[in-house]
Amino acid sequence: MKEPIHPPEPAPATAAVDLTRAFASITAHWDPHIAGELNGQQVKCVKLLGEFVWHKHDSEDELFLVHRGVLHMRLRSGMVTIGPGQFYVVPRGVEHQPYAPAEVEAVLFEPATTLNTGNVRNHLTKERLKHVPAPAAGPRAPENEGPSRS
Repeated sequence: MKEPIHPPEPAPATAAVDLTRAFASITAHWDPHIAGELNGQQVKCVKLLGEFVWHKHDSEDELFLVHRGVLHMRLRSGMVTIGPGQFYVVPRGVEHQPYAPAEVEAVLFEPATTLNTGNVRNHLTKERLKHVPAPAAGPRAPENEGPSRS
């Protein structure tokens, strides 16, 4: 009996994603760039400034992790303030409006099918996303060899 043929597994990245480098490559606000993908999800880096459009995602939750700056997530029921090192999950179906009074760098975790403007189509809608530059291969971290036995 023949073994089933499986496509080759993709090669793992040889370097970690450097968020500072990723954000430095993004030149426009409200223009998410894909930094990674896993299990049907995308990890996106985006710079925010000013008001975005009120919108909702009927089928997807959306996680906003602030890397730099302070993001105000306006909800119809109030506002959530998200600072560096903090994240907030907007549940599916909840109308929201991201607002950044000063520039914010945020990492988004959401299904690959998520449209940035949700149920709204306008000049801010991004149908096709760019990718951040691939991480530069660097020296490998030393492997843990365990305690020395002399």
